[in-house]
Amino acid sequence: MTTAEHRRAPTGFNLVPPPGWDVIPLHTGTQEAMDLIVRKAIAQLPVGFPKDDIPKARLKLTQEMKKVVRRAGAKGGMTLYLPTERLHGVALPVSIIASEPIEIPRVRPDSGPEAVLLALASETSGAEMRELDDTAALRSERDVPADAAQGIDVAHRQAEYFVPIPDSTPDQYLTFSFSALIAPGSDPAFYDTLVELFDAVMGTFRWSYA
Repeated sequence: MTTAEHRRAPTGFNLVPPPGWDVIPLHTGTQEAMDLIVRKAIAQLPVGFPKDDIPKARLKLTQEMKKVVRRAGAKGGMTLYLPTERLHGVALPVSIIASEPIEIPRVRPDSGPEAVLLALASETSGAEMRELDDTAALRSERDVPADAAQGIDVAHRQAEYFVPIPDSTPDQYLTFSFSALIAPGSDPAFYDTLVELFDAVMGTFRWSYA
């Protein structure tokens, strides 16, 4: 990367999802991406699945997909990453959402984004500093209990990376949120493994300057 590239803000980022995952853009091309995922899911139905039930299965998958996409959009998402193939026969109840950049004022006029990250870290339980593509980032993780009053139907494990966009003016930040639904009585170690998968995905993060 040249010195000139360091002096200008990146135009985007690249993230490599695991095998068996699909990417849904939430601005343009959303419907096309959903249609492709539904077609792939129908193609993976087990041998012997009743042909008369395929339209019903397709409709249910489409409705579920639309629900997930709506929720991601309501959270300010710009890109949604979903596992669309089973892992050892298990459908993973997880997702990753990359959110729209947000602006945050500097802690002091002469301070940079790291001061904002440190201030947030001091107020966020379990937060720790990480580095993504030579950029300081804040990582946090927590279990979120079900709370119908807050619209949280199912408990889930949540992990997030909060990343400043280098050389952005004003200062802008990206959020990458991982969520895994927690089944009652399930082994916490399973969710630890899923979070490790998210950390591995974030390890592929790179800025793009195209």
